[in-house]
Amino acid sequence: MKRRPPERDGFLNIDKPKGLTSRSVVDRVCRIVRSKRVGHAGTLDPLATGVLVVAVGKATRLVEYVQAQRKTYRAGFLLGQTSDTDDMEGAISIRGAVHTPIREEIDRALMPFIGRIQQTPPKFSAIKLQGRRAYDLARSGAELELQPRPVDVYRIEIEEYSFPKLRLEIECGSGTYIRSIARDLGEALGVGGLMETLERNAVGVFRLKDGVSLDELDQDDWKTHLRPLLDGCAGMPTAKLDDEQRRHFDAGRAFPFALEGVDQSCEAAIVSGSSFLGIGAIDPAAGMLRPAKGGFADLG
Repeated sequence: MKRRPPERDGFLNIDKPKGLTSRSVVDRVCRIVRSKRVGHAGTLDPLATGVLVVAVGKATRLVEYVQAQRKTYRAGFLLGQTSDTDDMEGAISIRGAVHTPIREEIDRALMPFIGRIQQTPPKFSAIKLQGRRAYDLARSGAELELQPRPVDVYRIEIEEYSFPKLRLEIECGSGTYIRSIARDLGEALGVGGLMETLERNAVGVFRLKDGVSLDELDQDDWKTHLRPLLDGCAGMPTAKLDDEQRRHFDAGRAFPFALEGVDQSCEAAIVSGSSFLGIGAIDPAAGMLRPAKGGFADLG
């Protein structure tokens, strides 16, 4: 029996084009890399473009850590208009006789959107209510009451403004809806607002300038674009193990360990030599490291 070649593991930094769903991008990558273990780390709507991190092989087990990394967006808002989807994809309503906000008004209105804020997701979103996606319920005409939830917005900067067009750069955490910021900012200004365009420029260490288009990927050289597993853990502490410590980690056993500069319990990326081993939970009070997610490197 012919043996299947070993699977390659890592991340692809895809520059997603407008008009494709994130799922369709994953499906195309599946066909190119010939692997069933492919997933993405954070949905981009069809309207949006830019960084879509696609995990291949064992990297799919690290998707949650990529999703937790900071994201940077360039967003185009239209003021004076609203839609049921909070973007250009829905039924658009134009507000009549609205005033034209000056830039200073927008600067002041943006201030409450920075920090840990309570944000209500769009009705047309992938949030689940009673086991169903909100967008499915919204399309069926059901009345939805989505609850606000905490999200982190680290920075918002105005790049360009000429009413009704407003372009912002937004740095935020996982789960933040840029469409909701457009909607809520428009209401705060008293003129309404929706998202016209969205480009994701970065997810952690995955930058748009380093992205690869789907047309550049083929079955012969897609591996040359593969990013290492450790990139999925960017921002986490890194713990380097010696040979004995590695044997404990590979066997799933906790062992004494201290990591310089870490004074509270946290997760860390575990490496030994040039090998990425997985994720470990460090308890500095007990001076111990406990394997949390292993099996990324061959044993032996």
